[in-house]
Amino acid sequence: MATWKPDPSFYPSPRLAAKAPPEALAYVAMFDPTRSQPDAIAVVDVDPASNTYATIIGQVSVPYAGDELHHFGWNACSSCLCPNAPHPHMERRYLVVPGLRSSRIYIMDTRPDPLRPSIIKVIEPGELAVRTGYSRPHTVHCGPGGIYVSALGNGEGKGPGGIMLLDQESFEPLGQWEVERGPQYFAYDGWWHLGYDTLVTSEWGTPDMVEDGLVPEILLGSRYGRRLHFWDLTRRRHLQEIDFGEEHQLVFELRPAHDPTKAYGFVNCVISLKDLSSSIWTWYRDGEKWAVRKVIDIPAEPADPDLLPPILKGFKAVPPLVSDIDLSMDDRFLYVSCWGTGDLLQYDVSDPFAPKQTGRVRIGGIVSRATHPGAGGAALNGGPQMVEVSRDGRRVYFTNSLYGAVDAQFYPEGIEGWMVKLDAAPDGGIAFDPRFFLRWPAGHRPHQVRLQGGDCSSDSYCYP
Repeated sequence: MATWKPDPSFYPSPRLAAKAPPEALAYVAMFDPTRSQPDAIAVVDVDPASNTYATIIGQVSVPYAGDELHHFGWNACSSCLCPNAPHPHMERRYLVVPGLRSSRIYIMDTRPDPLRPSIIKVIEPGELAVRTGYSRPHTVHCGPGGIYVSALGNGEGKGPGGIMLLDQESFEPLGQWEVERGPQYFAYDGWWHLGYDTLVTSEWGTPDMVEDGLVPEILLGSRYGRRLHFWDLTRRRHLQEIDFGEEHQLVFELRPAHDPTKAYGFVNCVISLKDLSSSIWTWYRDGEKWAVRKVIDIPAEPADPDLLPPILKGFKAVPPLVSDIDLSMDDRFLYVSCWGTGDLLQYDVSDPFAPKQTGRVRIGGIVSRATHPGAGGAALNGGPQMVEVSRDGRRVYFTNSLYGAVDAQFYPEGIEGWMVKLDAAPDGGIAFDPRFFLRWPAGHRPHQVRLQGGDCSSDSYCYP
């Protein structure tokens, strides 16, 4: 008789996932902005009882320079327990790590030695383009029947971008996900409501619009992405487009409710052309259609032009530049990274249409250069960027680099990398862990954080 058991890090519901054991390791993408040495995945000790707490204790470097490792994900997650596409005997074992600039994808095995993952497969850009028609892989999600990878460009590096699928066991590129694309052209993030058989995508721009940084003429002309797209997940067909309007630019990170019976989620808009503010929007079911509502406005802060980088001097203000958000497992708290001002904000979103701010810390920032209790009073730059929340919601990790070409526009002196951790109180409130300030090794900058065993942006659940 078979006695196989599902991977112990898979949970049928977010409520059970929140009771998981605390993580001991974090995997962090790190890249060389000069593209002269290989990028790597660092392994960070996040066990407070360890004598190597808040240090890098392992690393796997890729064999080439210039990949720009960015967003990455697991090969499998709790969605493997879903009844519509069950894969209960998969393992959360492999990291799927794309190079955003090179279009190369690395598959890394974490099981033999979690501190030193090994590269077991490399998907070259030419193979990716031929097999899927896409390039510039951006975001990885394990999902129903495969690994979903959003891509900014087509095989020639132009538009449209979209979503490709990789096989969950062989990691072979299977092909383009979309059957009927409709009006969708720009790509960025993609995630879903499994309970509503709906996939959602957001927008940035094609590779030629982003690879040298934000192009002022494109930005001020409102020609970057500003739309959400809703799809039939099973039939892979476009259903609906929502345009946020010409004022709003860069509609980025999708955070659907973890509870599969809830048909709403949150997305950030990086910048308003009217006043440089950032905003958070809730999407939700409205009858037979999807709708959006702006629920949070975060204003720009007036600033001395002498303290601003050239791209901002004429505006005499620091934009918040909300570039990442994350939603706690119980769908109660939304975390918002303000990479420009240096704020990491916590909102109670128990009512997704009436958020209440419940916490704030400041670190780095274009003008404020705020310090950290563990930094010895040193002024810091960069700001809260990629944010990740532990499954139980008690720990929040973030790093300070956005994207090599954009870093240089807003922090022209060069970002000195760091990673920090916040402690979150059960009913709201956040504070720096004074013991956790990881000054990143010179020559690389840290980007996305993935927690061992899963985190609040890695898994989908099919049961409430």
